[in-house]
Amino acid sequence: MNTFPRLNRLLAQDGRCFDVAIDHGFFNERSFLNNIEDMRHVITTIVDANPDAVQLSPGLAPLLQAIPGKAKPALVLRTDVANVYKRQLPRFLFSRMIEDAVEQAVALDAACVVVNLLLLPDQPELYASCIENICRLKPQCSRYGMPLMIEPLVMQVNSNVGGYMVDGDLDKILPLVRQAVELGADVIKADPCDDVSRYHQVIEVAGECPVLVRGGGRTSDEEIINRTYEVMRQGASGIVYGRNVIQHERPSSMVRALMALVHDAVTPEQALQLLHS
Repeated sequence: MNTFPRLNRLLAQDGRCFDVAIDHGFFNERSFLNNIEDMRHVITTIVDANPDAVQLSPGLAPLLQAIPGKAKPALVLRTDVANVYKRQLPRFLFSRMIEDAVEQAVALDAACVVVNLLLLPDQPELYASCIENICRLKPQCSRYGMPLMIEPLVMQVNSNVGGYMVDGDLDKILPLVRQAVELGADVIKADPCDDVSRYHQVIEVAGECPVLVRGGGRTSDEEIINRTYEVMRQGASGIVYGRNVIQHERPSSMVRALMALVHDAVTPEQALQLLHS
């Protein structure tokens, strides 16, 4: 069974997608809960702003799917939980996939599932666990016609920055993205590189696989708008942003501004006007 019917729900008619990630509570990190304590309110707010998709964990996805009508965003279901985001890493690191992940996704009428491919310095066991998760998940996805989004995530040494430690080294991102594609990804969710003017290399190495760019930690309006404009110009198929939307003082306006960048090719100046209007 091919995955195209569900991919057509995830990607808009132009083949692009803005997925708002609100699965942060899955990772047992207090700072990730800021502004998403009341998830029913958060999901209602985001749905009203009408992005293409919302990324949720199995326990909270029913809040989205209980909303009546056909027009709500597609569900992207998070299938793995990890403990890698604390400023002081625990003695034992893990990435654990939920049981019967794709069956849960089908029951929740998800359009896609997402799983991590984590590459942390000197943590080969964690990396191996992620590979094993993907190898288990891919045949299930093929069986049920469920698109598989893989999130290749390169992190820095924890002592350098601690917590949410994205490594934007293109030479590390490229091989991990290609590995994700070769493991069977239908969609790639990848970090921006340090020099976003070179992001076309990530698009090239992903081949036919759509690349959605990950937002990462909270940053200024100008930076996230300009970065989004540039990665779309470099050939990205869309974005997956969480905290830069849900922790913004005007999340609905931020969704509308980012949707215009993804789908309408507006300039950064026009997007900022939408954000502040």
